[in-house]
Amino acid sequence: MQLELIVIGKTDSKEVAALVETYAKRVSRYCRFSITVLPDVRDTRKLTTRQQATAEGAAILRQLGEGDYVALLDERGEEMRSVEFAYWMQKRMNSGIRRLVLVIGGPYGFSDAVYARADARLSLSRMTFSHQIVRALFAEQLYRAFTILNHEPYHHE
Repeated sequence: MQLELIVIGKTDSKEVAALVETYAKRVSRYCRFSITVLPDVRDTRKLTTRQQATAEGAAILRQLGEGDYVALLDERGEEMRSVEFAYWMQKRMNSGIRRLVLVIGGPYGFSDAVYARADARLSLSRMTFSHQIVRALFAEQLYRAFTILNHEPYHHE
């Protein structure tokens, strides 16, 4: 199975980018993993937040294939403990899907079309985080999930 993380816009923090890269390398030991960074929408001053989300949504939808399983990181998504998330990942891997696509949207969330295409919604917390910090947090959780599934000592419970 291929695992892909799609994000909107480059990270402007070198520290956050380095952390994401560290965990991306670690996740790559367990599966084919890639991160796709879609460019920020231009001239956002002329757009409403809904128009910006719609433009970002169109870019996201262009990245998706017909058989992809798509999970959005969304504040209204399902919250899980790390072990539960690991088993959620395992279930997807065992289901025979070829590509699991996880999407972190821009600052205004997702368009209605992206919500309609999604197979699942996940939440890291009921708290709000910047969409850039979420990248580092979620990359770490992906790594943690694989260590849990492989009975490695990274996760303590």
